[in-house]
Amino acid sequence: MSSLPDSVVVLDSVTHFEAKHHGAVAYCGSHAGIYAAYYAASKGVAGIVLNDAGIGRERAGVAGLALLDGLGVPGAAISHLSARIGEGRDGVERGVLTTVNRAAEALGLKPGMSCRDALLLLHKANRRPSPKPTPLEESRFELPEAGAPGVKVIVIDSMSLVKPEDDGHIVVAASHGAALGGRADMAIKYPVFACVCNDADRGIDNAGVTRLPALEQRGIAGACVSAFSARIGDGRSTFADGYISTINETARRHGAMVGQSTREFVAAMVAARLKELKS
Repeated sequence: MSSLPDSVVVLDSVTHFEAKHHGAVAYCGSHAGIYAAYYAASKGVAGIVLNDAGIGRERAGVAGLALLDGLGVPGAAISHLSARIGEGRDGVERGVLTTVNRAAEALGLKPGMSCRDALLLLHKANRRPSPKPTPLEESRFELPEAGAPGVKVIVIDSMSLVKPEDDGHIVVAASHGAALGGRADMAIKYPVFACVCNDADRGIDNAGVTRLPALEQRGIAGACVSAFSARIGDGRSTFADGYISTINETARRHGAMVGQSTREFVAAMVAARLKELKS
């Protein structure tokens, strides 16, 4: 990291942006979907490189680059096969660009460029902070029809939206399934009963599903949907379109199977939680 200016920010997730990062150039290990790009823009990023998360269904893994373009913010994404999603340092060290928006292209960024070189170009451009983006539609909501008395099903666009009151319930999240920074303690903030994420097409070192063993350590049923079945960063799509590609052992014990739809997985988890509450 020594060859990068101190003012270039390297984070495992866009949700780790702080007020002091306003106007910074950054690499973040998040996917480059709509929610991640929106969040970065809302924090005033001046230029950013993210992970393409396998690109996936309807190119959702890089859809946020167009949002950034509309705000005049240069944005790019590295290949999920070049560096681990969810790990900032690895992205800088090994990342290779696959996708750039027009604002980034105008500065000389292009596919095949290293993440480090892209960040240096963004830094030299001395860009202004992003203007505030138009607020997104509701990114956290409950699905009462999918739950049961005493068991809620919460749909969220990002794992950062998990709340203390989700303890013991089922969460359907559109985030990637990587443990941030490779740390098991970063898998989830609160002890939900079950959690669904997106596998980000797994990627190098199977990074896109490393959250599952971390959840297993805490007795939480975990599953990932295929990035090509549901739009990463979109909770509604995760629930309505997703198909399970990976599960942990706790999820298996509760009736989960690879190949289930998210709806079927959630139904199995609700039934398992009800059984647990009655025992």
